[in-house]
Amino acid sequence: MSNPWIAVGALGVVSVLIPLGMIAASSLIRPRVPEQGKTAVYESGEVPTGNTRIRFNIQYYMVALLFVIFDIETVLIFPWTVIYRDAVSQVGLTKALVPMLIFIGVLVVGLVWAWRNGAVRWVKPTATERRQTDT
Repeated sequence: MSNPWIAVGALGVVSVLIPLGMIAASSLIRPRVPEQGKTAVYESGEVPTGNTRIRFNIQYYMVALLFVIFDIETVLIFPWTVIYRDAVSQVGLTKALVPMLIFIGVLVVGLVWAWRNGAVRWVKPTATERRQTDT
């Protein structure tokens, strides 16, 4: 009478021990050549200037998140379209179509919200432009 969780635990132990063993072996085998350039902020040969912390525009992250959301939408809609005809014949048009319409509707509402809040605009409007569009 063996417990199936023993295999899961063994897999977990092995999945931790193999990377740790590789790290330990590489630290023992690798050559140690200390140089000042290796401890520098940039190893590309450029002389570092200023602080290493740079502030990125939040729009990069907003565009990336919107891309990921709509990319996942595509990944979810494609298999649905492949099985749509079989689903309609088995459960009917309403039960096959309504969940996907709700899903697309939620995404459209999210896109409209992002659009109205300026998440998809690359350049934020100035205060005077905002006042002109509000009136």
